[in-house]
Parts: sequence; structure tokens; C-alpha cells
Amino acid sequence: MFLHDHNVRAALELFQRTYHSLLRSSGEIQIEALIEPYLAFNPVLHQHGRSPEPDLPALTYTSLRLPSCIDQVRLVLLGQSHEVFARSNRGDVTSWEPVSAPGRRRKMFFDGDSTLAVLIASPSDLDDIVPMLVAYQLEWNKLHALLQHVPWGGADATETEGVQLLSALGLAPEAVARLQTIWGNQLGSRVQQFRRWKKRFAVRMLGGSLVDYERATLRWWWHIEDSLAELRLRDRPVYFVSSNTHSLVNLLSGFALRHTDELLAFIRERGHTYLLSEYDNILAQQEPSSRENFFYYVQKKYQADPASQPYFERRAQEEQQLGIHRVPSRLYLDVDAQVIELGKLDAARMDPRIIANRRADLAGSDALIINIDYPLGLAGYHIFKIMARSVGDLRGVYVLGKAATLNGKIGDVLIPNVVYDEHSANTFHFAPAFSAIDVEPYLVHGSVLDNQKAVTSPGTFLQNEPFLDALYRDFFTDIEMEAGPFLNGFYEHTFAVRHPTNETVSFLRPPFDMGFLHYASDTPTSKGTNLGSRNLSYVGMDPTYATSLAIARRIVGQEVQRLATMSSAQEH
Repeated sequence: MFLHDHNVRAALELFQRTYHSLLRSSGEIQIEALIEPYLAFNPVLHQHGRSPEPDLPALTYTSLRLPSCIDQVRLVLLGQSHEVFARSNRGDVTSWEPVSAPGRRRKMFFDGDSTLAVLIASPSDLDDIVPMLVAYQLEWNKLHALLQHVPWGGADATETEGVQLLSALGLAPEAVARLQTIWGNQLGSRVQQFRRWKKRFAVRMLGGSLVDYERATLRWWWHIEDSLAELRLRDRPVYFVSSNTHSLVNLLSGFALRHTDELLAFIRERGHTYLLSEYDNILAQQEPSSRENFFYYVQKKYQADPASQPYFERRAQEEQQLGIHRVPSRLYLDVDAQVIELGKLDAARMDPRIIANRRADLAGSDALIINIDYPLGLAGYHIFKIMARSVGDLRGVYVLGKAATLNGKIGDVLIPNVVYDEHSANTFHFAPAFSAIDVEPYLVHGSVLDNQKAVTSPGTFLQNEPFLDALYRDFFTDIEMEAGPFLNGFYEHTFAVRHPTNETVSFLRPPFDMGFLHYASDTPTSKGTNLGSRNLSYVGMDPTYATSLAIARRIVGQEVQRLATMSSAQEH
């Protein structure tokens, strides 16, 4: 197939090999050394990298995935755990200031001066971080050069004055407005930093062996086991889900749907006129949206309000009664977990769209749902392997995540039955647990495309137009980052050997029920149409909850069937 054409991948692979080989050094690596091989493959998310004019969508995309302190940072240290940093004489980095980025979950600590410590879960983090640092430095230095020609008195710039400085460069007003949205009152000071000096990032890798990655993942898992020792995770049937930390719990507890008056009062008191109008249109059936999804969205906004504390304290108490346990990540992977006791759930409180015959029969279940906040790339392989060998009877595995689509639009749902994994060059064929009919009834704004072919990419920046063209010619339409690593883990759960490379694998009799659901957040063939130029906001709740409903319904249905089979066997 076209993906095996060396000419398609040559420039991309050269860039990857360059930084992976450089990072083997024990010293600092200058990002400047990576700029030429980066520009040579012309990433689709950085269409105007070579242009002297700023590429603000690329700057926006990276800004959302790097902490705001990145403007002060010179050195980025990469390591798998706080122990790795301590062994390298960096002290206790967890005592540094914890920092975060709105568009990427990753544990990061800033020393307050010029060093950023980043905890990485797998090589996929390198494939994510390094290209973003290159892109950010490129765009910073473009703006630095241009701003030298814009008169300025030297005083601190306000947000409005920052907009004026960028507008004076002739930049597109909508791109400037997007930066203003994500930077807010920091816009003026950040633009001034662009003006004052050139950016010269350096990166240093600490640790980096396979054992380091597996050790960090294992200790992450031990924290979950120790926190919930009374649940005996090693002895009970398990349904494993990689999704997010809100949708599945909201559906199974139904808490927001029983407190709609308080949520409506919140949006009235805070003057959210758009949401009030949306709700009125839903009631009048003038807006094809879900009432349930609306309240889940409002609850998420309410959580950011200080006045919501009593509400969420009540929710936590009720979740405990329903057997819903939350385990925040601590020192290792930035992946929160939830463990849900199916036998303690109250069928009458669930989202009414979770319909299965004899739902009340769950009361006799000893099964658990282990739901994790979806990891990035190869971290999924390590997490699945350690989880699968540590639990009892694994009954199902369901992976929900974002993807780029080559034949659909943002908000569509993609269901693959073929996955090509760029990490291992394996192609997997399988019968998915889901089809379009499982999602379509709950999706309002998009389409459901099943029987799709997906490709697992090493990173969002590691794609260019020749690569996308090769994908489409081979009918690969779904580009994501987790399916391949999970499937390699499934292989090792099925066979007594390590997963192969460059092979075709068919799961004719998988050891458990399995399925992947991806919702489209990017359309890379449409120039600039990605999450750097827009975000999913309220509309993003539609595919998130449609796919989560499919998973919840599947688990409930599978478990009710398992209990009925056990009951029938006992009777005979």
C-alpha cells in the first residue's frame, strides 16, 4: 500500500530520527538544530512555516498545548518520573510550581526561572512535545523580527495594546482575535516578550529506557490498587474504558439530570444568555439538541464557579453511594482513573437513554468498570498491559478518543474495523463492538461513519500533504493516536509472544469484547481547520455523549447477558 512507499514517509522519518538520536545525548540539545529537518517535511499543521509571515493558527495550536510559562523557559527537561529527575541531581521537581496547558494533559513543573520539567509517559510524548517546541520557536522568532519595526515606547503593554501591536503587522483580524481569546489579559505582556528577545529552546532527556516508562506506569497502577484495595481489582470481572473523566460517570449517575433547577439558576444568575436561548429552543423543539447533554455541559461550566462547591460535594457523596470511585493521578502519569461498581448503580437514576432489558438485574453484578482519562499514544500500550495482567476476568475494552477525518467534518463519529499502526507497521483487522446504529440515535449534529480504516500516527504535527494523500488513496480516513498501541497490547493478551512488526493481524476470536469510537476534532485537508483555529465547545458534547452512550449501553447489555447466562447455568 502507499503507506509503505518510502518516498511518502522519508522526510517525516528523517525528522523523527534526528530528534530521537539527538536526545540520546546526555547534554542539552538546541531546538535550532531541528528547524531545517522540521521545515523539510512541511507539516500540515504548520502550512506557512517557511514563510516570513507569522502562521498564527500554528502559534495558537502550540499555545494551547504548552504552559503559559513557556515564554520564560529556556531549558525543557524530559523524564518519566520525579525519581528520574532526582537521580540526575535536579532535586525534587514536584516542589517546583505545577503548571498546565489547556489542550494537553501532562505533569509539568516550572522552577520559576527558565527550566521546565516535563513528565513523559511514553515516546509518544517526545513526538508531541518536540515538534511543538520547534513550531513555537519558529513563530516566536518571526514575530520578534517583525516587531522590531513597530514603534513602541517600552512601557508594559495592555491586552488592547497587544492587539494593536499584532494588528500593525497586518495579521488576519480573526487570527489575532483567536490569540486574544486564549491569552486574554496576558496578550500584551506575551507580545512584549516576543519583541524583546529571540527564543532559543534547549531540550535534555533524562532516563528514557523502556524500563523507565514501564516503571512509571506500574507505579501509577499501584496507586489505583492501593487507593481501592477493598474492591479487590484482581479478583473481579472488569470492563476497561479509555475515554474521559466526565461523560461515563454523568450517564451512569444521572446526578445533573436530578438537579436541573440549580443548573438553570446558575446560568440565569451569571447571565449566560446563549445557553438560556439554547435551552428555550430545545424545549420548543426548535433546536435539534439533547436536553441531557445540555445539562451535562452546564454542569461542567458550573464547576468553575466558586459557588458550586456544595453542589459538587453532594455529587461526590452520591457517587460514593453508587459505587463510583475517583482516583486522581499523583506523581506519575497524568491519567486520572475511575472505578465503578456495576452492582451498586441505581438503574432508575441513570441517563434514560441507557436502555437495556432487565437493567435492575445489575444489582447482582460483581463486575467493575475501570475508566481512565485517555492517554497519549504509546502510553496506552503500557497502561493496557499492566492493567490487563493485574485484574481478574477482562470482559470488554472500549476506547473513545479524538481523531482527524479525511472524509467527514468536525463532530462526525468514526468507527474503524481496520487500523494501521505507524509505530509497529502492523495492520489490524477486527470485528468492532460498535456499528453506526449504536451511535446514530444520539448524534444530532454529525454523521456516523462505520467500517472505516484508521491510521495511528505518532503525533499531530507528524503529517504532511503527501502522507495524507497516500492515506486517502488507500481509503484510510481516520487519523488518531491510540488504537495501534492498544491493539498491540491486545495481541500480547491473546498470544504468548510479543507483538510483531510489519505484519497483518486478524482478531477472528478476540479474548474480550472490543471497540474503538473516534469523534472528529480536525479536518487536516481543509487548510487551517483544526483545533488551533476553533474549538469544539458545546457542539463537542454531542459526539462525546453519543459515543459514551454507546459504550455505557454496551457494557450494561453485556453484563446483563453475562449474569443471565450464569443464572441459567446454575439452574441446570
